[in-house]
Amino acid sequence: MLDIKFICENPEIVKENIKKKFEDKKLPLVDEVISLYGEKCAANNRANDLRANRNKVSKQIGMLMAQGKRDEAEEMKRLVNEQAEELKALEEKEAELQKRVTEIQMKIPNIVDSSVPVGKDDSENVEVRRWGEPTQFDFEPKPHWDLGQALGWFDWDAAARVTGSRFTFYKGLGARLERSLFNFMMNTHADHGYTEVLPPYIVHRHSMVGTGQLPKFEEDAFKVVGQDYFLIPTAEVPVTNMYRDCILKAEELPLRYCAFSACFRAEAGSAGRDTRGIIRQHQFNKVEMVHFAHPDDSYQDLERMTNDAERILQTLGLPYRVVQLCTGDAGFSSAKTYDLEVWMPSYGRYVEISSCSNCEAFQARRANIRFRDTDGKLKFVHTLNGSGLAVGRTVAAVMENYQQADGSIKVPLALQPYMGRESIRGIK
Repeated sequence: MLDIKFICENPEIVKENIKKKFEDKKLPLVDEVISLYGEKCAANNRANDLRANRNKVSKQIGMLMAQGKRDEAEEMKRLVNEQAEELKALEEKEAELQKRVTEIQMKIPNIVDSSVPVGKDDSENVEVRRWGEPTQFDFEPKPHWDLGQALGWFDWDAAARVTGSRFTFYKGLGARLERSLFNFMMNTHADHGYTEVLPPYIVHRHSMVGTGQLPKFEEDAFKVVGQDYFLIPTAEVPVTNMYRDCILKAEELPLRYCAFSACFRAEAGSAGRDTRGIIRQHQFNKVEMVHFAHPDDSYQDLERMTNDAERILQTLGLPYRVVQLCTGDAGFSSAKTYDLEVWMPSYGRYVEISSCSNCEAFQARRANIRFRDTDGKLKFVHTLNGSGLAVGRTVAAVMENYQQADGSIKVPLALQPYMGRESIRGIK
């Protein structure tokens, strides 16, 4: 979240940022939170005055009692007791006002970096670069769901009986391809300076709030019934919160982690969007990258993280492009985001496979992740996160881009040691 002092001192900047994100309905929140914070500060100042007066009078009462002036001492005690009731009421008011201030802070989006293009939706994102050329075929290519059906890899009917729609059983070499890909991804990131993490798949509410999933996206989350726990929508949540309420050292930064996990998303309101095949599932696997960076270096780290995700696609030989998200398409917590979009022949277009974001201090302030800088001062770290990559989408991209005329799938060179073969012709 944004620093309340920053909001109070820069209301027009905050309002202009809300307009850039096309969330004008949130504009009244800025004046409201400033007013509430003013009330909270006034209550705090009055409470501090009463505490100071109580301490002063307590000393005077002691002196009067020592001088035998009991009546005067009793009168002063009566006044102190009256002020004690006022102090209690002020403390309760201050706590309630602070709660309301924090609730509103949680609803105000992060300030986007000045380099982010202004735009309303993904149609106004800006292409930064491309790698490779869209795959061409001398036969009619098939979508990955038809390829998977023919190979016996995907069993949606069984998954529907067990769970419901938009879940999948992977079988045989389809399952091995998924496993090979996330092993390859984790090994590659580990070889380039990342520490591997296998995180919990269930987190409490505070962790979801810390990374910005709550309260804004609660309807998209899977909640554990009867408990204030949630299935993680991404490993970003547990990995970022590893350091909640911690103080790091400047010399420790940057810290870079890669984590494999299943991800769970209800995706309310997304019915009908890319729901064929395995592109948009309620449960999917993903390798996540998380950086804890010094504020002076975080944008350099964002470029590195994006390149680290690109390395996976390049090594697999998958054509892709990098786009910079515009203000209206960037996430709630993000100050700047690059999306990697892989070429999908069945769609005839590029499809998102990774999103790399610098959240600056937005998440760290919510989760209270700080570091002691070389000047001795405590500051909030900058947190970054990115997919390295979404595994199911990578499976689909490999299938579609490496399909052969006979329905088999050529195995990318980097995956052959993991798959133990050069091509795949069936389920086994």
